[in-house]
Amino acid sequence: MIDPKRIAKFKLKPGKKVRLKDHDTAWRPDGKGAEEVTEETMAKNLELLNEAQGKLFAGDQWSILVVLQAMDAAGKDGLVKHVMSGLNPQGCHVHAFKAPSAEELDHSFLWRCMRVAPARGTITIFNRSHYEEVLVVKVHPELLSKQKLPPKLIHKTIWKERYDDINNFELHLARNGTRIIKIFLHVSKDEQKRRFLERLDKPAKNWKFSLGDLAERKFWDDYMAAYEEMLTATSTKHAPWYVIPADHKFVARAAVAEILTNTILDLAVDYPTVSKETKLAFADAREKLLSE
Repeated sequence: MIDPKRIAKFKLKPGKKVRLKDHDTAWRPDGKGAEEVTEETMAKNLELLNEAQGKLFAGDQWSILVVLQAMDAAGKDGLVKHVMSGLNPQGCHVHAFKAPSAEELDHSFLWRCMRVAPARGTITIFNRSHYEEVLVVKVHPELLSKQKLPPKLIHKTIWKERYDDINNFELHLARNGTRIIKIFLHVSKDEQKRRFLERLDKPAKNWKFSLGDLAERKFWDDYMAAYEEMLTATSTKHAPWYVIPADHKFVARAAVAEILTNTILDLAVDYPTVSKETKLAFADAREKLLSE
C-alpha cells in the first residue's frame, strides 16, 4: 500500500522550482510483499472509482481531466489500460495526441485540446497533451516554423507566453467545473533503455518499438530541462502536477488510481435526488406497469 502522505509528496507545490534529480524514479513501498499489497489496494480503489464514476456521470455537473506526460516507454499506455479498466466507457474517453494534423496546424496550439475537453459528468484522459507544445517543440524549435505563426510572434518570450496560455486555459476549465489531474510519469534513462531492449528482444513487443523513440533518447538532457521548466511554470492550485516514480509500473499505476479516486470522492458527488412530485409520478408509473 502507498501511504497517502507519500502520495501528497508526489504533488508539486505551486511556485516552487522543480529539480527532477530530487525525485526518485525507483521509489517503491518498503517491506516484503509490497507489490502484492499495493496491487490489492489498487483493486479496492478501482472498485471505489467505478462507483464514484457512476455518481459523477449521473450528476452531470463536474468533470475530470487527467493529463499524462512522460518520456517514451514510461508506461502511459499500460497505466491507461489498468487504471481505466473498470470504468464505464460511456463516461470515459481517452485522447492520444500525436503530431498535429494539417487542420490542427491551422488553429492555435490549444485548439485540438479545447475541442475534446471533458463534458460534464465524464472523465477524459489526455495521453500526451497540450504540453507537447512546450516540450517537443521547445526541444526541437524548428517545429515552430511549421505552425504557420507570423514570424514576429516567434520571439524569446514565446515559451513563457505558452505557459501563460496553458495556465489560463486550465483555469477556465477549473472555473467551469473540471477538476484537472496532471501526471508526469518519471522514468529513469536506464529503465527506459531496459524497456526499449525488451521491446526489441521480445517479438510480441516489437510493434511497440519505434526508431524515432531511439532518436529522441539522444535529447534526454534537453527534455529533462524542458520538463523542469514546464513543471515549475504550470503547477498551480487549480491544476497541480504530480511527479510519479515510474521505474516500477505497479507503483505508478497504484498511485494514479488513488489520486484519481480521491479526487472524485472529494467532490462528494451523489446520485441526483428525486422531487416529491417525481416520486408520485414514479409510483403511478409503477402501478401502471404492475397492472399490465
